[in-house]
Amino acid sequence: MRGGLLVAGTTSDAGKSVVTAGICRWLVRQGVKVAPFKGQNMSLNSFVTREGAEIGRAQAMQAQAARVEPSALMNPVLLKPGSDRSSQVVLMGKPVGELSARGYHGGRQEALLGTVVDCLERLRGTYDAVICEGAGSPAEINLRRTDIVNMGIARAAKLPVVVVGDIDRGGVFASFFGTTALLSPEDQALVAGYIVNKFRGDVSLLQPGIDMLRGLTGRHTYGILPYAHGLGIDEEDGLRVSLRGAVRESVVAPPVGEDVLRVAVCAIPLMSNFTDVDALAAEPGVVVRFVDRPEELADADLVVVPGTRGTVRALEWLRERGLARELARRAAEGRPVLGICGGFQVLGEHIDDEVESRAGSVTGLGLLPVRVRFAAQKTLARPTGEALGEHVEGYEIHHGIAEVLGGEAFLDGCRVGAVWGTHWHGSLESDGFRRRFLEQVASAAGRRFVPAPDTSFGALREEQLDRLGDLIEEHADTDALLRLIEQGAPAGLPFIAPGAPA
Repeated sequence: MRGGLLVAGTTSDAGKSVVTAGICRWLVRQGVKVAPFKGQNMSLNSFVTREGAEIGRAQAMQAQAARVEPSALMNPVLLKPGSDRSSQVVLMGKPVGELSARGYHGGRQEALLGTVVDCLERLRGTYDAVICEGAGSPAEINLRRTDIVNMGIARAAKLPVVVVGDIDRGGVFASFFGTTALLSPEDQALVAGYIVNKFRGDVSLLQPGIDMLRGLTGRHTYGILPYAHGLGIDEEDGLRVSLRGAVRESVVAPPVGEDVLRVAVCAIPLMSNFTDVDALAAEPGVVVRFVDRPEELADADLVVVPGTRGTVRALEWLRERGLARELARRAAEGRPVLGICGGFQVLGEHIDDEVESRAGSVTGLGLLPVRVRFAAQKTLARPTGEALGEHVEGYEIHHGIAEVLGGEAFLDGCRVGAVWGTHWHGSLESDGFRRRFLEQVASAAGRRFVPAPDTSFGALREEQLDRLGDLIEEHADTDALLRLIEQGAPAGLPFIAPGAPA
């Protein structure tokens, strides 16, 4: 078997990432050696592979679903937005510069198609199947000429395509039909059918619509996936996800007689790797909320300032919102604050940035004895170490180099009183360290809270990935999907007018 499939979507956030992960987990259960792939990703949530390459965190999650080690081949092009109009381009895991959207789509993107196809073919030469994820919608006809992630890669690699639609938003049948109809005849010939995502209710009530869609398009619906609550799988794009008032809360209540621990995460601009706090939310009795007003910090037992692609901009935002003042008050009162990566940098005394913002010399919040200088070369690493008497693993993605001038050593950063700072993403996924850290937070906050002794973030993540595999196995036409992966798009799929030019 040397097959493949492209999972496209009617819109962004239709469920492409989770469906791709679910198919990967289902296939590996069948004994298929499978790998995920996304030619081009736009995301502020990224990960560092063991060889020191930066890729989208969603692809790292999909690799875990496939039970393989993530690599740069699985996400050769990563765009990390720095504003509404420009992004850092990460090619094969390494940053190669900043480009405006016009500059990227005006020529650079098309030139990368060869690299993307080569990476896909290298994976196809190693794995039995490669499950590819598209981006946005394949029917964004203004971008079709330079497309390297949707129908561009499907055409180049002759991949069959299934289109995922989120029925919970409404209009899914119109979205399926319209997405297909806007494609050229050559593109339509690869669109084999559809997957309905996030369905609630009696499937039999949906069947007349599925039958009509088959009559209108001549295409099969490969699955009707139910709405699954509490999946907790990594978000792909920090810009597109609205976090105002969002809550990540453990599904397990704290033991009787113990307090709930409240964590407030400052929803700073260009927030990156906010998945760091998912490990906190996995703990019974911990509630994690994203906030943007100073009064929302009042009852928090811990405030987290997360990573960001705009450290100086985040610092200005904290001051403009009045959050900087509240953070200083907390520090003076001995109430816990944790800064991670860019959040660690803003807690320091001074920032010298001629790289990211080009703002030059900027005064930080002064809560930690740290001076930060931005370097042109990005630090990409997978460090291990010890903190609070426990083994810790993490990953680093930053241009800022921190000079720690005092305080108590804490991973690569420091601690002063109840204020901690580190560049290490993912450290809270280390179970023993997380428990010791939460014990200290609870003590400083005066809470009667004891972390559960047996919470395993890795095991919980595996359970969630198994749930995705179950969704595919139980609610998709797996025999038809397997034929599609092995044999490609069926011949003779009808053309739906009006097609757009290729």
